[in-house]
Amino acid sequence: MKPHSLPYVDTHTAVLMAGPDAVWRAIGEVMDRSSDGAARYAELVGCADRKASGPRPFAEGSTIPGFTVTTVVPGRELVLTGRHRFARYALVFRLEQHGPGRTRVSAETRAAFPGWSGMLYRLLVVSSGGHAGGMRRLLRAIGRRAK
Repeated sequence: MKPHSLPYVDTHTAVLMAGPDAVWRAIGEVMDRSSDGAARYAELVGCADRKASGPRPFAEGSTIPGFTVTTVVPGRELVLTGRHRFARYALVFRLEQHGPGRTRVSAETRAAFPGWSGMLYRLLVVSSGGHAGGMRRLLRAIGRRAK
């Protein structure tokens, strides 16, 4: 799946008080640590990838519940893609140096929600604000871990 072929949903951005290498490491650690709860959710919605596998730090083909790593440019870009009964989606992390010891990290979401069940899922998860809240929490966790 090509992430840029999916419709744009949103982008969340934070400037973190850590260099790109520390932020890169933190993204991997936070995504791996969220695997326990994510595995239960991945099972519930029928995700293609339901468990963590593959090399760490992430390499193309590594998985975490709900996602497959499809692009890795260490310290710059990480692309995770996935699918389940209600959606096909991608989460794209981009890192940029933002001054000495500071990194701007953005998390872009792209997704397609086919059919009536997909529309309902989008309403419940995205339109409700749940997705945005989850992304803000994710970026805060990455910021705490990167210090």
